[in-house]
Amino acid sequence: MARLRGPGGCPWDIEQDHQSIAQCLIDECSELLETIDTLDMDHMREELGDVLLQVVFHAQLAKEEGHFDFEAVAAEVNEKLIRRHPHVFGDVDLEDSDQVLRQWEQIKATEKLDGAKKETVFKDLPPALPSLLFAYDVFKQIKKKALPVGRSVDMEAIEAMASELDEESAGHILFEIAAACRLKGIDPESAARKFARRVMAESEALTNEPKAQGQAG
Repeated sequence: MARLRGPGGCPWDIEQDHQSIAQCLIDECSELLETIDTLDMDHMREELGDVLLQVVFHAQLAKEEGHFDFEAVAAEVNEKLIRRHPHVFGDVDLEDSDQVLRQWEQIKATEKLDGAKKETVFKDLPPALPSLLFAYDVFKQIKKKALPVGRSVDMEAIEAMASELDEESAGHILFEIAAACRLKGIDPESAARKFARRVMAESEALTNEPKAQGQAG
């Protein structure tokens, strides 16, 4: 991959960035899942390689940007496996897989606290979803928790559209949007994810505004 991205390498590979190849990872994972469903071991080997290639690609991009390299990725997951299996690599005794899972979640929760990650009102949102389901769940969280929405979202327009929508018309609209994106050279997966994240950020900001004003007073 370093050769492909380097001088005299492949023009296509050189032009890519993390976002431009994000869809490739989703595609390759989908193809791998199909081989797992059918236990097609020969093709599973091939598809695992294709998924690994995506990991290598992103790691190479990160290395060029001065963030991390493939060795760091492998080392971190190795350390995580050791840290989360003290019953194998340490002196903890566990009797069954249920206890293992409970311990895993406890260690994971401690890691999050140690990392001092920023609390978010969207903390229950699944971390990795295709962009359409991601946007669906973002809005679901907003409605479920009665969160404010930012200026990027016109709730009246959404409600008016919903009143006229059924499964067929929804599919029709989504297909036309995907087709229009194809004609325009826009990646619909990336576009939907970016906009959903903007909505999340605006909702977060509006949710935290009263707290900030109360502290200031």
